[in-house]
Amino acid sequence: MGDLSILVLHGPNLNLLGQREPEIYGSSTLNDIDQALIQLSAELDAKIQPLQSNHEGSLVDAVQSAAKQHQGILINAAAYTHTSVALRDAIASVGLPAVEVHLSNIYKREDFRHHSYIAPVVVGQISGFGADSYTLGLRALVNHIRSQH
Repeated sequence: MGDLSILVLHGPNLNLLGQREPEIYGSSTLNDIDQALIQLSAELDAKIQPLQSNHEGSLVDAVQSAAKQHQGILINAAAYTHTSVALRDAIASVGLPAVEVHLSNIYKREDFRHHSYIAPVVVGQISGFGADSYTLGLRALVNHIRSQH
């Protein structure tokens, strides 16, 4: 199933990884994470299309377009996790399996970060493993998609 394609969405401020609060988010840059995902996707006989945006509407547009070109979505909605009904509704509407990932353990942080609008419309959530959250999420998503076919 080498035609398996996964949309990888990175939300607001993730473009600052590596310099933004490394004690919380680690020292990996967004490019480091994307390169690790590209390498893993090749091992999994899949491909990824990464996209980072600080704009909620751009992320919603990408989710809406995903149904035509991808079989799943790996998403770190970042701050939009806790605020965006629009992103939640977009994920629910496209009917693609999605996995939510977070670098930090959102449940060990401020109370407002404990609620995810995204969690109820995804297959699962992985948080707290730094950059590994993404690779764990990609592996879990690919396995889930393949188990459904």
